[in-house]
Amino acid sequence: MKHLSIRILPVGALVLLVVAGAALRPDSASSNSPVGSKILAHKLGVELGREQARGKEMPLSSGVLYALLEGTGVLDKRVATWSHTAQGRAAAAAPANHGRPISDNKTEGCQNEFRAHGQTNTRVNQDCSFRRQAEEMIQINPLDESNMIAGQNDSRVGFNHCGYDWTFDGGRNWGDQVPPFYQFVQLDGHTVDACSDPTGAWDSRGNAYVGGVLFDINSGASSVVVMKSNAGNGGSFYHSPVAGAFQEYLDAPPGVVANDDGNTFANDKELITADQSTSSPKRDNVYMTWTRFNADNHSPIYFSQSTDGGATWSDGTLISGSNAAICTPGPACEDDQGSDPVVGPDGTIYVVFANGNIPGSGMEQVLFVKCPAAADCRNAASWTAPARVDTLNGDSPVGPNATTGCAGGRNCLPPNGYRMGPETSGTVSVDRNNNLYVTYSDFRNGRAPCTGPASSATPPCDNDVFYSFSTDGGTTWSAGRNITPRSRFGENAQWQPWSEVTRDGSRLWVGYYDRQYGNCESTGCNDITGVEIRNPLSGNPSYGYTRVTTASMPNLVPGNNPVQAGFLGDYMWVDTDSHGDAHMVWADTRPLRGTAPEEDIYYAELNRHGH
Repeated sequence: MKHLSIRILPVGALVLLVVAGAALRPDSASSNSPVGSKILAHKLGVELGREQARGKEMPLSSGVLYALLEGTGVLDKRVATWSHTAQGRAAAAAPANHGRPISDNKTEGCQNEFRAHGQTNTRVNQDCSFRRQAEEMIQINPLDESNMIAGQNDSRVGFNHCGYDWTFDGGRNWGDQVPPFYQFVQLDGHTVDACSDPTGAWDSRGNAYVGGVLFDINSGASSVVVMKSNAGNGGSFYHSPVAGAFQEYLDAPPGVVANDDGNTFANDKELITADQSTSSPKRDNVYMTWTRFNADNHSPIYFSQSTDGGATWSDGTLISGSNAAICTPGPACEDDQGSDPVVGPDGTIYVVFANGNIPGSGMEQVLFVKCPAAADCRNAASWTAPARVDTLNGDSPVGPNATTGCAGGRNCLPPNGYRMGPETSGTVSVDRNNNLYVTYSDFRNGRAPCTGPASSATPPCDNDVFYSFSTDGGTTWSAGRNITPRSRFGENAQWQPWSEVTRDGSRLWVGYYDRQYGNCESTGCNDITGVEIRNPLSGNPSYGYTRVTTASMPNLVPGNNPVQAGFLGDYMWVDTDSHGDAHMVWADTRPLRGTAPEEDIYYAELNRHGH
């Protein structure tokens, strides 16, 4: 197998420019511990206001960026300042609290549930420390729907890593782990010190796969690797995917999707999927798509596949392609981020991603490509030219904002400092009839006073969530339908959606962060809302809305948590079961110990017609 020369971008955590409300000096980033990759160093410089973005280059993912911040000492200075404040001293003195006991919960760790207005929010990660867990995924075992795996960016053991979770009883009880990625030796001879962008999938036989982007803070090396959990283990532990008599005893070698030892490329935002269709000619193939940044600051989307259970992977194939009619200056559609792959029932692979090759300040677009079931998807010529699903308006307020933790050059919605660009919120799903559904969010309905610099912009900030569909395999797309219209919900922010359609296509479930409840639009607290769109292909679909969170999550800012402020991750996740119910995970800032907000992963199930 040929190794792709790829390099990984800093964990896209929103880089806070503030220390307890004071702006960080631009040169405070990496004087003692310089970032080894030129590409990553540039991305960190843009985030910290030291360098200018070149053209319409896409941002690095939040998880990678946050690891860079930790490695360069920015967070240490922030904590040192915060520790002398009243809130910092109170957090340090807070008594230990191992959570409320949950009946029949047999896992160890910091268990917790929040219950209110008919909803139950269950803590997924079991880590009892104050370290961050955020940016999450969830997938249901097609052979046993009570068995699910989840994943998150996880910093319990130092730098940002990838953590993975499992449940065997439908989400009532969870166990968690840090996977055995970290003995992998990259091409430059280093093991890695960080992992970002957790992802997972099941094949049709109940084998689970997880992946992550691995990198070293002080060298240019980066890679994308995969581990496996054989059927019957249910994601309770992961091992080498390379088949053999002692496969389950081995942590190495992993499946290597991409591997690079230089500064020419950087890998980011990988997502995995598998062909679960028992009638597909490519049954149980496993696929990965990811962003590949290069030294020219372009970032096309790449694809790789495994036909042997994740053990070996094909050379990376550029799939974002060219289309002079929609990509400017064109013809290449090469400034991309946030790809999401899905496999149709016949084995066709569909991918959506955000693209910046479109005229206009702040303008982007959602693009779509596919590879037919009968084609060899390792060949770039097998993929269709990119088609536009919809345009995106990312012209929301731009940092820095020292009070909220919004970094320089980042789109944020005050009074939050979380990254809120449209680049990583596009998701695609397919029903049994090969109808396609894409959801995304943007600022097209935003207006003053929530415009201009984030330091002076103020709420209300009318960011909205949309969906579009195709009934002809992605050749044409419906106009975007606003799921969160001002006429129904007022002028407030909804962002970072994820969606999944039921197999029969009767329901499209969408989850997103939401500031419509109470005074959240003005204070920055937020909730998770779930939407059941019934008959989503019809001219008159019905919408059922559920407040998923049992209470609003407090705003995370430098003044109440200087380490995690500004970071909410780049995605949440939704999956659906055979009954038409939805299963959601999200990063939740409600404290488990003391009063300081702190990020953990929570889970909820939403029943169809349950409004």
